Amino acid sequence: MSSKAYEKLHLSHKSGNIILSTVSGVATTKKELISLFDRKIPSVDIITTKSFQVSPNKGNAMPVIYSPRPWDFGNSVGLRNPGMDSAYPELKELREKGLRAILNVSVSANSVEDFITLVRKFDDVADMIELNLSCPHAAKGYGASIGTDINLVREYIRGIRKAFPGQKSLLIAKLTPNVENIGEIAKAAVSEGADGIAAINTVGPEEYFLDGKKVLHNAIGGKGGASGEWVKEEALEKIREIRDAVGDDPIILGMGGVTTASDAKAMMEAGADSVGIGSAISRVAMKDYEPYFSAVKSGKDVSPYLSNDHRMYEYRKHTVLDKTMYSEDTVILTLDGKEDCRAGEYCFLFTSDAGERPFSVAKNDPLTFIIKVRGPFTEAMKNLEKGDTVYVRGLSGKMIDNPRTKEAILIGGGTGTVVLNLLAAKLKEEGTAMDIRTALPSLESGKKGLLEDELKGYGKYQVIPDDGRPGRILESITAEDAKGDKAAYIVGPSVMMKKAAEIFFGYGMPPERIMLSLEKNTMCGIGLCGECVCGDKLTCKEGTFVSYSYILENNLEI
Repeated sequence: MSSKAYEKLHLSHKSGNIILSTVSGVATTKKELISLFDRKIPSVDIITTKSFQVSPNKGNAMPVIYSPRPWDFGNSVGLRNPGMDSAYPELKELREKGLRAILNVSVSANSVEDFITLVRKFDDVADMIELNLSCPHAAKGYGASIGTDINLVREYIRGIRKAFPGQKSLLIAKLTPNVENIGEIAKAAVSEGADGIAAINTVGPEEYFLDGKKVLHNAIGGKGGASGEWVKEEALEKIREIRDAVGDDPIILGMGGVTTASDAKAMMEAGADSVGIGSAISRVAMKDYEPYFSAVKSGKDVSPYLSNDHRMYEYRKHTVLDKTMYSEDTVILTLDGKEDCRAGEYCFLFTSDAGERPFSVAKNDPLTFIIKVRGPFTEAMKNLEKGDTVYVRGLSGKMIDNPRTKEAILIGGGTGTVVLNLLAAKLKEEGTAMDIRTALPSLESGKKGLLEDELKGYGKYQVIPDDGRPGRILESITAEDAKGDKAAYIVGPSVMMKKAAEIFFGYGMPPERIMLSLEKNTMCGIGLCGECVCGDKLTCKEGTFVSYSYILENNLEI
C-alpha cells in the first residue's frame, strides 16, 4: 500500500483540511502538464492522469465539449489515450525525477484481464490506481457499463485483488452516479478489497441540441456526460450516500461541480477525503492556476481568478455570404457578421452534420476564413453554398506578446498566410515597418496571392511561388534580414517554420525575436483536454505564437 497516499488521505474528511486534486481527463492529461502541476501548482495535492487503456484509443469525433449555458458542460472525449505502452515510460520518467504530488493513474478496460494488466503495468509508478468504472460516453463494455452493475464491480475488484495481491498502490474504484444504489455498489467494492472510492464521474449520458440538431458526434448516438456546476448537488448527495455506506475508514475522492472554496468545503463535509476540480479550470488563466487553487484550499474568494466570458464556449450562428475557390483545394469562406480576433487567437467552425475544427481568422469584418481541404470536415466546408448556416465558437488562444522592434519580416507559407493579416494589423499599430513574404506551391499568371490586397497595405510585399521547388521562400532570407532592430514572424508548415527559424538564428537574430505560430492538435479549445500542450503552455489559453528561444529552452519539436 502506498503509505504516502494513505497517510495523506485516510480520515482526511474529519480533519477540516482541504486536499485538492485534478480529475481524470482534465488539465493533467499529458506528461508536460503533470510536470507543470507538480512543479508550479503546490496547492494541488493529487495529480490524476487521463484514463489509459491497454491499446491506444482515438476517442470520439469533435466536438468533445459543449456548454449549453454558462459553466454547465456536456462532454464526449471518449477515453482518448495513447495506450499503456506509450504512457508508462513517460510516467516512469516523471517518477524517477521525483514527484511532489500524489500520482493517481486512471485506467480503463472492458475485462478483468485487461484491468489486471493495467494495474500491474502502472503499480510501480502510481501512488493510487483509479479504475474507471464510470465514464458515460465510452464504448460499450467500458466505464459506466461496468459501474452500474454491482455484480460486475464485485467481480472486477475481486479479480484484481486475487491476481495481484502484491499491489503497492492504493486501488480506487471510480463509480458512476447514474445508479440508485451508489452506496451499495461502493460498499461492495470496498468489501472486495478496494482501498477507496472516487465519485462522481459525469452524469448522463444525455443528448445535447443546438437549434434542434444534435451537437455531439460519437458512437453512442451523440450522447455525452454532464459536468460542471449543474452536477454539484447530485455529487454532494452521492458522496454522502457513499460515506454513510462504507464508514469512515475507506478513502473517498470527491468531485463534481466544484468551483469555489465553499464548494470544496461542502464536498469535504459530505465525506470526501479530497476534492477534485475539473471543468472550472477552463475559466482560469494559466498564470492564475496556483492563486486559484490556493484560494480554494484556504477558503478565500476565487472570483478574481475566474473568467466570466462565455464566448469561448458558445456557438454563434452565421450565414455564408460567399464561397470562393482560390484553388482546387483552398476555399475562401465569407460569413455575415464580424469578429474581434487578434493574432494568436482562433475560432472553431461547426455544423451539425460535420462536427467542428479550429481555424485562424483571415479577416474580422466580414468574418472570413481560408480553408485548405484536407479531410471530411474541410470537404464539408468546401461544399457549403451561399445562404448555408455555419456556427462559430471562440475565441481561443491569446493575443501575441511580441517583441517591440523597428522592423519585422513576416514569412507565410501556404494557408499559414491567413495569420499574417491580423498580425500585420497589430504591428502597424505599433509603428513597425514590415517586409512581408508569402509562399505558394504555384501561382498562375495574373493571379493574386492569398490576402494580397490586405497585406500590401502594411508594407513591402512579395509572393514567392515554389515553381516546383518546395521551400523556395527560404532562399529569400539573407544575413541582412537578421541585422538591426528586427524580428521575424514565421507561419506555415512545420518543416518550413523550423528551417526558417534555423536560418534566422544562424544569421545571428536573437531567438527571442523569432516568433512562430504553432499549429498544435486542438480539441476542446478551453484548456481542459491538454491536446494543444507546448512545453508547459496550452496554445488554446496562451496563444499560438511561441518564441524560438522558448522552443530551444524546452527542447520542443516544431
